[in-house]
Amino acid sequence: MSYRYAVLGAGRQGIAAAYDLARFGDAAGITLYDTNSLSARQGAERVNTLLNSRCVHAATLNVTDRKALSGALKGTDATVSAVPFQYNPGITESAIEAGSSLVDMGGNTEIVRKQLAMGDRAEAQGVSIIPDCGMAPGLNINMGVRAMELVEEPEELHIWDGGLPLNPQPPYNYTLLFHINGLTNEYDGHAHFLRNGQVTEVPCLTELELIEFEPLGTLEAAVTAGGLSTMPWTFEGKLRRLENRTLRYLGHWEHFRTFQELGLFSEEPVSVNARRISPRDLYHKLLEKKIQAEDVQDICLIRVQCTGTSNNKMASCTLDLVETADLETGFTAMEKLTGWHASLIAILAAQGQLPRGAVPVDSALSGEAFDREIEKRGWELRKTVTP
Repeated sequence: MSYRYAVLGAGRQGIAAAYDLARFGDAAGITLYDTNSLSARQGAERVNTLLNSRCVHAATLNVTDRKALSGALKGTDATVSAVPFQYNPGITESAIEAGSSLVDMGGNTEIVRKQLAMGDRAEAQGVSIIPDCGMAPGLNINMGVRAMELVEEPEELHIWDGGLPLNPQPPYNYTLLFHINGLTNEYDGHAHFLRNGQVTEVPCLTELELIEFEPLGTLEAAVTAGGLSTMPWTFEGKLRRLENRTLRYLGHWEHFRTFQELGLFSEEPVSVNARRISPRDLYHKLLEKKIQAEDVQDICLIRVQCTGTSNNKMASCTLDLVETADLETGFTAMEKLTGWHASLIAILAAQGQLPRGAVPVDSALSGEAFDREIEKRGWELRKTVTP
């Protein structure tokens, strides 16, 4: 059986998702949409050339045009949204109306909770809505759930993840691997963890800790927002502790905590020479060119550690994943873990392997399905289980 897919957004992650859909999705056709016709066309041509196929087609679309969007999604089995998170509520409504399952790359937990509230409508239409896919949130959560399955009575789950340049340049020791709005969204506000079994707010860029992670050695981890999606609410009362921190090279967090303290993350306009300026817009304008690179050679790392008991004895499971850029295809590690994860969830939705309705990402991939999909894409997990 073959399936039809749509990908919204022909940026880095959208093209990576289209590539994975074409490889593993039994695709009868994939349409790559973008407001920029050249970007859509070049993205489709890149995937078709890599796979020696004509499976991917390009088209122009503005996702804010709800009527056009619903029409475009008619007849598709699953859609991947690779556009900024603020558009996802409208895209979700259009996907439900069109009868297309939807996967997105999220980035904002409050928006995700609104999407999950549309579950009854999605179920009535026979589609699956799975927000917050990608590397983190997404794959990191699925790894955490898999580790929990390998401990008889899990009590605590700790997750660390990060995408980093292989050759960091001071002073920030970081290269932008996705849209800068997404980066600031992670660094601003509060994270939601479980402590003593209850959902707890923890300020971003706090609680720094040092982590040893080969092959990079000592890294610095800090609290950031959104990395657990709605997982704290799913496991409230079931886990005693659930936490997630983002990995960076030493010294990175000091700079960004200074930016935070100056108020540069704020979107509230301030008066400068009688003009109203958003501090965040100015901050992005100045910073983006400092942390961008044309040729990105990156490395992505995820570690999950679950502790609890098995057979009434202390037990733990640690899973490590390290991924680097693919020189043959040109996909960065971040594109592979983000775009490919969104794609694999979309494929499962199209094939009817996921429940209909709104499905939190922590319920979308586990057990044998997790092992199978990870192996299919060549992602190698280092597993340590005790006792």
